Amino acid sequence: MTFLNARAQYRRTDNGEALAVESPHGIILVTLRELERSLRVLAAAEPERSYPAQHINRAFTAIYILQSSLDFEKGGEISDNLFSVYEYCRLRVAEAFRREATPKMAECADHIASLLEAWQQIGAVRTGNAA
Repeated sequence: MTFLNARAQYRRTDNGEALAVESPHGIILVTLRELERSLRVLAAAEPERSYPAQHINRAFTAIYILQSSLDFEKGGEISDNLFSVYEYCRLRVAEAFRREATPKMAECADHIASLLEAWQQIGAVRTGNAA
């Protein structure tokens, strides 16, 4: 699956909102935002009942998009570290999918929130809107 196919799949997953994003930076920004949102929903869910399947699917899709968008040749150590964070979150989402105890969703959401904040700052610098 290519990056564009993954992006299209993610758009189809989000039934309510249209993701009209064209720049690669914007795609990653929206993907990080949606991943954080789904992880927060999963963190608030009661594991003994069931995690919301829609948010498990969204989280898996977002993580796939983020991992597949990394350029390990150009990104070097940063790409390796980002992949590790995404993989950690993917494993926690898999634990939730299997209904295992304490998958640490809030911790994952906090990691993604930090990346989202950094990505927003990068975007602000690139567009000249840095504070």
